[in-house]
Amino acid sequence: MKILYIETSSRNCSVAISDNEKVLCVTEEVSENYKQSESLHTFIEWALEGAGISIKEIEAVSLGKGPGSYTGLRIGASSAKGFCYGLKVPLIAVNSLETMIEPFLNQNYDFVVPLVDARRMEVYTAVYDGKTGEELSETEAKILDETSFEEFKDKKVLFVGDGAKKAREILQLPNADFNETIYPSAQYLIKKSLEKIDKKEFEDIAYFEPFYLKDFHGVKKKKSTDL
Repeated sequence: MKILYIETSSRNCSVAISDNEKVLCVTEEVSENYKQSESLHTFIEWALEGAGISIKEIEAVSLGKGPGSYTGLRIGASSAKGFCYGLKVPLIAVNSLETMIEPFLNQNYDFVVPLVDARRMEVYTAVYDGKTGEELSETEAKILDETSFEEFKDKKVLFVGDGAKKAREILQLPNADFNETIYPSAQYLIKKSLEKIDKKEFEDIAYFEPFYLKDFHGVKKKKSTDL
């Protein structure tokens, strides 16, 4: 089963294609300026070319549903739904935080904790078992302070994601490791997506919305006043 994976919840615009669990191609780029609107469809074309297949051979689309960048999630969801409508294939949605932990499981950590940078001292986070990847606490928007995650002070814990930078500066956890270079990636949607396909856990394409976690807060333009 050939599956297209799209992950646009962060600065990493990421596309992958697999044939069941076999990765055929991954195309991704981390950009400071969130280039999903410019890059996503180009990356999909490159991934298809790299995989040596046509878009008509895609049998399902999997999306990293967030949390993360509001605009990035909108772009990814719109594209995924468009492909599903056009190809008449199912849509699978996976929590983007889960794609950040897979490379670090079974590396002697008690817990792996993704931290996606939000506003100021806020992060999107959840806690996962360091061996099994089981979700131990639900995804939440959390304000970091000196007491955050203090229940892990005697545990071996790894914090991953662009929010780990500010966590490193404030958390009082002597046994913690931090990796600030990790972003959600389409290639790590594969395992969870195949599990959902086996269980036929598909999204309703018409009503699906990304996992924003919080309401969008835009910047209001100041009204011009006559002098």
